[in-house]
Amino acid sequence: MANPETALKEAMTIEGAIGVALVDYGSGMALGTLGDSAELDLNVAAAGNTDLVRAKMRTMEMLNLQDNGIEDILITLSSQYHLIRPLTTSGGRGLFLYLALARSRSNLAMARHQLRRIEANLEV
Repeated sequence: MANPETALKEAMTIEGAIGVALVDYGSGMALGTLGDSAELDLNVAAAGNTDLVRAKMRTMEMLNLQDNGIEDILITLSSQYHLIRPLTTSGGRGLFLYLALARSRSNLAMARHQLRRIEANLEV
């Protein structure tokens, strides 16, 4: 099991990683961030993506979707991928991992696979 700091460091080793954050979507606050890209303010991204996660969860509830929850959310920009992965472990409820990738240097399928593995090993 990995602590949040170790998980963030591991996420930054994903090919093309620009930045990563562990976010509390109840408050919108980043509990930890890693990455020093001038093109991305991780605290602003954490707060903004909190609204997205909340909206999707409300929509699923209104539609009465009896799914196991959100596996991940992908936002595709012209030069970046943004992955949002809500934590499913009992200690991680209410948190999500946010990973920004440079599109030209990343493999989206591998990044999703690696982020899933990191989430599974994360102990909060």
